[in-house]
Amino acid sequence: MENETARPVVVPVPEANIALPGELIMPENPKGLVIFAHGSGSSRMSPRNRFVAGELRRAGFATLLFDLLTEAEAMDRANVFDIPLLGSRVGHALAWADAEPAVQDLAVGLFGASTGAAAALVAAADRPDVVSAVVSRGGRPDLAAEALPRVRAATLLIVGGADHGVIELNEAAYAALTSEARLDIVPGATHLFEEKGALETVVERAAEWFGTHLRT
Repeated sequence: MENETARPVVVPVPEANIALPGELIMPENPKGLVIFAHGSGSSRMSPRNRFVAGELRRAGFATLLFDLLTEAEAMDRANVFDIPLLGSRVGHALAWADAEPAVQDLAVGLFGASTGAAAALVAAADRPDVVSAVVSRGGRPDLAAEALPRVRAATLLIVGGADHGVIELNEAAYAALTSEARLDIVPGATHLFEEKGALETVVERAAEWFGTHLRT
């Protein structure tokens, strides 16, 4: 897109002696920064998250997509579902953003998909001073469990109307949240929002949520 600046970045994880690759893309005069937490078995190259990120940039938000795990770590399926580990990685991305001159003055939101939604909520609970809003797409916020009552960020849970089983898990998580929250069900959409117009609906609601709650 025109008038965007993109550059590769690395998110350091000192305790593991690793650095996680990512990409920061900024429109002119961004309204805020949205950090993405991808779901199980995915990466920063997730086509759905990249589509959402592109549309959020059209709406005026800077985006950071990064890998929560190294390739070696991702080979161990236990890591893919280790929510405390994934939440800590999102926390490292928040710390990186806080020290990065290009974005350190921007309000921060988190966008999580699948297990990444739980990781985002854990990070939001741990950093209430930093995270202003969270959006979950087809997420498993229930996996954030004990962190949910500690979340202070405004939280939007978006679920497909045909994503049976996951709807009920989101309803339980919604009931456990004590912050401002909303549960949106997209009629006819399945878990990956592959139906015509479904992902566009996610983008529209996410952009509205971040626009309301990210105030620099």
